[in-house]
Amino acid sequence: VPARCVVADKAYDAAALRQSIHDAGAKAVIPPRANRREPIRWSKAIYRHRNLVERFFCRIKHFRRIATRYDKLAERFASFVCLVGAIVCMQ
Repeated sequence: VPARCVVADKAYDAAALRQSIHDAGAKAVIPPRANRREPIRWSKAIYRHRNLVERFFCRIKHFRRIATRYDKLAERFASFVCLVGAIVCMQ
């Protein structure tokens, strides 16, 4: 999936991962770990949106069919994720 930026937490702060993200044409928005020797610039404004995505996943996991993935077909599971996403957005 093409992306403009990849947002991750400090656990994913590795030079090899940052390089692969850069090679894919995206920007890595990963805060540096405390033990990193050279400082890395990252966007705090973009990183703040990560919380919204995590809260959304937490909300959709309240629906049993999504959390346990009863559906065998990926298309059907994806359709129910969209349906639950619409329900969560309307609340």
